[in-house]
Amino acid sequence: MPSSVEDLLRTLAPQVLGTLVRKYGDFDAAEDAVQESLLAAAQHWPQTGVPAEPRGWLVQTATRRLIDQWRSEQSRRTRESMALRQEATPENVSGQDETLIVLFMCCHPALTPASAIALTLRAVGGLTTAEIASASGVPFQMPTNEERAARVRMVLHVLYLIFNEGYASSTGREVHRTELSGEAIRLARMVQRLLPYDSEVTGLLALMLLIDARRPARTDAAGELVPLPQQDRTLWDQQLIAEGVALLNGAVVKGSVGEYQLQAAIAAVHDQTRQAEDTDWPQILVLYGLLDQMTGNPIVTLNRAVAAAMAEGPAAGLALLETVDERLAGHYRLDAVRAHLLEMSGDTNAALTHYRAAARRTTSLPEQRYLATRAARLNLQADTPEQ
Repeated sequence: MPSSVEDLLRTLAPQVLGTLVRKYGDFDAAEDAVQESLLAAAQHWPQTGVPAEPRGWLVQTATRRLIDQWRSEQSRRTRESMALRQEATPENVSGQDETLIVLFMCCHPALTPASAIALTLRAVGGLTTAEIASASGVPFQMPTNEERAARVRMVLHVLYLIFNEGYASSTGREVHRTELSGEAIRLARMVQRLLPYDSEVTGLLALMLLIDARRPARTDAAGELVPLPQQDRTLWDQQLIAEGVALLNGAVVKGSVGEYQLQAAIAAVHDQTRQAEDTDWPQILVLYGLLDQMTGNPIVTLNRAVAAAMAEGPAAGLALLETVDERLAGHYRLDAVRAHLLEMSGDTNAALTHYRAAARRTTSLPEQRYLATRAARLNLQADTPEQ
């Protein structure tokens, strides 16, 4: 199937699902019908061409499948219940709104972040799911004004986690999973169009674009990880950087500054610096200090420690690491950062120990190879006699 058809079906799937659920109320039956219509489109469109109204084609095909299911599987009581729901449901919901409704359902606060991520990727990403309605237990509609703030925070958190997993995969052989980061950006754009005056929504989209702009330089020709200071900055996507900076500048004047805006501001400092040695580390340290105070997240403290080391010397960074030893005990990133700062301070043997520990603990093979390489290089230096 051509990628253009596949991409179109992926975009339309949640819209068609939303249409059928809105009209008929039965999530499971609607999902089965939508999947059959997608399969039919995947089989026929590459030969016959995409119809002039592809969404209408899918809705019509899925509706026929749904009617067939009712005739063969459902009782008169169920059909009458469906008809009543259809009559009571408003008819003025657009395809984009339907996708957003599914997204907000997937990110209901009753679900854990892990469940919300899985449901979002399966339902809004165009794949199958029969779990959303039963798992969330909420009606198929956008959240009320009273619910919106909490639900938006959950949506942003889920999209942030999906993007991070796509940009820096926590497990496996690949550095990136572009299907995840790309899907997170697509959904963040959609939410930002829905809520253009929400500064944190805009801040998250800006953050994603500013970080994703560096992706072409994060791996070398062999697919190995390239750390930020060594990246070829001419490979960074300047169009994404410009868009991200513009979004960030627009967000900070709309209201209070939140954590995604602060992260985007840090990313913008990096992205707008032509050479690594010119990075404004004191400014980044201030921003991380604000972010650390706002979130209390120990991973933020790790990044703040790196900024402190770069701005004030490795001793300042190592002192900050001591404040998160208990909360991040056993986490490979704590060992990796400590190894880096110890190397900066000249303590080769201690750095070697922590690089090795970090390499053992990470589940990402590219990270493991990178950390093992750093350890091997330090080991070689330790074994080389002074001249």
